[in-house]
Amino acid sequence: MKIAICPGSFDPVTLGHLDIISRASGLFDKVIVAVLCNMDKNPSFTVEERMELLRQVTSQYDNVEIDSFQGLLVDYAKEKGAVAVVKGLRAVSDFEYEFQMSMINKKLYADVETVYLNTSQDYMYLSSSVVKQIASFGGDISNFVPEAIHDKIVDRLRNI
Repeated sequence: MKIAICPGSFDPVTLGHLDIISRASGLFDKVIVAVLCNMDKNPSFTVEERMELLRQVTSQYDNVEIDSFQGLLVDYAKEKGAVAVVKGLRAVSDFEYEFQMSMINKKLYADVETVYLNTSQDYMYLSSSVVKQIASFGGDISNFVPEAIHDKIVDRLRNI
């Protein structure tokens, strides 16, 4: 079984994230969407809340599992038996950072490959940070987040 990890903070999950998850689910037998517990960030949603939002918007994919992890991604990949880490790329600046991380990960765990999926043209400009900023000022984020979780995101972000 070919297992891939799709890591991220997903704070909050966007249509861009969902696009990458959907496409990865067609490439691998199992995709683990892994929410990173990063103490350096000040998230708007708890890890448990982000996992629940992801479960809601990925329920149609039989081969997608939602989980969380702390520590090194490569240690988590080893634990799960993953052969790949899937990353979405929006711009050249994303590639520079992700390339460095993939080289480090490869050095730490030679059995995992990094697979880059170019973000769909519809979502090249989209990030969780942009969604948070728009929502915090009362802007319309309906074109940026899955409809099923829109209201939960708006309720949280408008009260920041």
